Amino acid sequence: MRSMAAGASRRWWALALIATAQFIVIMDTSIIGVALPRIQVDLGFTQEGLSWVFNAYVVAFGGLLLLGGRLSDLLGARRVFMTGWLVLLAGSAVAGAAGEAWVELAGRAVQGAGAALIAPSALTLLMTLFGGEPRELTKALSLYGAAAPAGGTAGVFLGGVITEYLSWPWVFYLNIPIALVALFAAPVLMPAGSAQRGSVDVLGAVTVTAGLALAVYAIVRAPEAGWGSAEILGTLAAAVVLLAGFLVVQSKRRVPLVRLGIFRTPGLGAANVAQLLLAGAWIPMWFFLNLYLQQVLGLGAFASGSALVPMTTVIMLGMIAVGPRLTARFGARPMVVTGLLVLAAGLGWLSLVRPDGTFWVDVLPASLVAAAGMALAFVPSLGTAISSARPEEGGLASGIVNTSYQVGSALGLAAMTALATSLGSGQVGDAHAVTDGLSAAFVGAGGIALAGGLIAMATLRNRRPQQDGRAAAPAPSTTSA
Repeated sequence: MRSMAAGASRRWWALALIATAQFIVIMDTSIIGVALPRIQVDLGFTQEGLSWVFNAYVVAFGGLLLLGGRLSDLLGARRVFMTGWLVLLAGSAVAGAAGEAWVELAGRAVQGAGAALIAPSALTLLMTLFGGEPRELTKALSLYGAAAPAGGTAGVFLGGVITEYLSWPWVFYLNIPIALVALFAAPVLMPAGSAQRGSVDVLGAVTVTAGLALAVYAIVRAPEAGWGSAEILGTLAAAVVLLAGFLVVQSKRRVPLVRLGIFRTPGLGAANVAQLLLAGAWIPMWFFLNLYLQQVLGLGAFASGSALVPMTTVIMLGMIAVGPRLTARFGARPMVVTGLLVLAAGLGWLSLVRPDGTFWVDVLPASLVAAAGMALAFVPSLGTAISSARPEEGGLASGIVNTSYQVGSALGLAAMTALATSLGSGQVGDAHAVTDGLSAAFVGAGGIALAGGLIAMATLRNRRPQQDGRAAAPAPSTTSA
């Protein structure tokens, strides 16, 4: 009896480490936001180049996630999980100590590569630990799911605290002690797993990562170079060729990075589209909301970070306490659709921000509505995507859904940055122009969420509630592709 209790306790400690991993890899996308102006001054970034402090991480993360999922299946999730922490630690040290812009970008890319190993292996470990008990798995996935948006929002707050009271390198150095704790705890808490025989599709990983990088570069660069310029059209064409080449490579390889047939699995493709569009709406929202708080309302780094704490609270409560009960009662599809539509409504409300507005009137109510939408949609769409895969492809499914979220983040933010810049957000000091640009970005992000809700309504399978309560977060099923 005592050994069973100890084993159960260890599982939940393992879940705490897995949730921490998800929190950190998502936090690292947002923690640099408040620090960017000081990084720009110290390292000599151009205004255009500065965006790559964010994009270098996200593109490496999103582009290599599929490779991380494949390696997790081949080498064992615990081994890849620990390797990812080592890589993240190294990248954080380089980014914090950087004295030149190119070194900073290299460190951020290495951080992203580490995150691409951590994220899918962490989700695979979670499914291994809790997959045999659907009720506990629902709780575990809820805690895991809450860690992602909480990490994104908390990153803005922590970035403000660290930048204002320490210095910007510490937004990177913060990862080092956490990585050391994870490396010490993982062998004690995590199941060892077993390695499998197989090959690694390096060409596929290179083509998809390069294609995503070029697509993001073109979208970010377009407002300055012009959408019809030879540079942008050529870059977009190269991105399309690389991404098409990736699909061709996958269809021809005997052991591809992504078995394309997996997307015929019922529910998997639709759930991944929901995750992509959810991220494409959510990430631009908190990014531009932070700019509104600082550049229009005049809040400092610490105050603007603190202003996002209520959103985090709603997300945590929604994902842990409310969402699982509603999913068990109504099913995953209604929750995903409702969540995306509520997020769209919150973003529409945020688009009404005023140049002379206040936090209490213009930000707080709308941001809480948006946070509630995120809380409702995230875990059911995540659980549906993971549960649709065969057990032996759990790492691949984890990589795909994390890739969907990161690609949505990168492309959504790039597109909304282009929109906001074209309508005045770059005219810092002119509150009316900045507000017009940010308002347009909120409208655009709301349109992404609305499209996501409508697509989910049309494509997600409408199972009975009692089935969806399990399908939102069950063990991987044996549904054939």
